[in-house]
Amino acid sequence: MSTEPALPRNFLRPCLLLLLREQPAHGYDLLERLRSLGFDRDDPGGLYRSLRSLERDGLVCSAWERSTSGPDRRTYKLTRAGMEELHARTKALAEARETLDIFLSRYAEFVTLRGAETRVEARR
Repeated sequence: MSTEPALPRNFLRPCLLLLLREQPAHGYDLLERLRSLGFDRDDPGGLYRSLRSLERDGLVCSAWERSTSGPDRRTYKLTRAGMEELHARTKALAEARETLDIFLSRYAEFVTLRGAETRVEARR
């Protein structure tokens, strides 16, 4: 069983939109910054596929940036449509969190009740 937290399906997309809202960035920078959002595994291929998909969907745009210390890099920026998508995804995540909070609360009640039942049975 995995010890990594289970992230919502397609959670990478809103995370990339958020990071690009904070500042334009190139792929390697985004890969590094994703760690703070729970992405521990390095998956450059998945990152670049997601960035290309976001660009195809008009949510980000990119341009090549000259580098004096290495190869040129593609820098990504959030578009107006990307900002709107970020707002929509954030709203959906907030609604999902409310549902998860209800689930976790009910589960905690069950575990507490089950623990009390076990203690009573042990005393018999």
